[in-house]
Amino acid sequence: MAKSMTGTMDAGKTGRAEKIYSRRGSLGVLYRKEMSDHIRGRRFLIILLLVAVTTAAGIYGAATGMKDALESDSNFVFLKLFTTGGASMPSYVSFMALIGPFVGLMLGFDAINSERSNGTLGRLLAQPIYRDNVIIGKFLAGTALIAILVTAGSVLTGAAGFLTTGFLPTGEELARVLVYIVYTILYICFWLALAIMFSVFCRHAATSALSSIAMWVVFAVFMSLVAGFIANLAYPMRNEYEQAANMLSNYNCQLFINRLSPYYLYTEAVSTILNPAVRAVNPVTVSQMIGAISGYLPFDQSLMLVWPNLAGLAALTLLVFMISYIKFMRQEIRGN
Repeated sequence: MAKSMTGTMDAGKTGRAEKIYSRRGSLGVLYRKEMSDHIRGRRFLIILLLVAVTTAAGIYGAATGMKDALESDSNFVFLKLFTTGGASMPSYVSFMALIGPFVGLMLGFDAINSERSNGTLGRLLAQPIYRDNVIIGKFLAGTALIAILVTAGSVLTGAAGFLTTGFLPTGEELARVLVYIVYTILYICFWLALAIMFSVFCRHAATSALSSIAMWVVFAVFMSLVAGFIANLAYPMRNEYEQAANMLSNYNCQLFINRLSPYYLYTEAVSTILNPAVRAVNPVTVSQMIGAISGYLPFDQSLMLVWPNLAGLAALTLLVFMISYIKFMRQEIRGN
């Protein structure tokens, strides 16, 4: 009897192990397939060109504005390569905040609906693979490609800056740039997850692409206008008395609404981590400034200021992907 129970338990463990191995194996196959499709497609050339132009424009902006930046502050020269812009050219960080989302949108806007419209989704799910591995594999492949492109662009920017200025980065500067790379990857992955979500909900790729771009316009352009409008309604500042009474509340209201936007979370985080002179991300009163010593924040203190932004970006990305995951798992695939 004991031998029979032992044999049953061993068989159960073996079955679970085989199931886990099968799930990982099918996920790996789908991941490699998606990576191959991305790299071999013409769209990848457009993405490469977009990243190359963004990197080149950021390097040019830093080169033209570096002289003035060094005259005002000669510390942390390596970080200024990412945050300095020219008279008519934004910085590399500003370019990535505006143009980076298009990398994620281009990788994911037709991830599911193109398979459905081409009739390949049904054949794909007819294979001995798990259904959820399809959407997970697409997201992981896009994330890997984003990580490669962001890291390559940042390395090229740093290398070009070193060849131009001759200044080697310190350990703290390298740590700050690595954190910046992590934030940028997560930021673009949010847009990848958003594009995949629209590709799940919309049957046509053009509709999902337009919906994704519309959300980018809302978060990058109109969110600050909406925040100011709501704050002025809740805490008006029409005269000197209202300005004195509601200024701090008005600003805090705008800040809260803006922080619902991944664009604002990202720009606030990277501008803080790449600029040690930034000592606070929330409003500081005059009483709080009494006795404060001017200087630069250490790396760990800057990281403490922006870790909520990282948590917020991660939560938004996970939420959007979970919506896509649940909707995809409940969709009817037959007849495609």
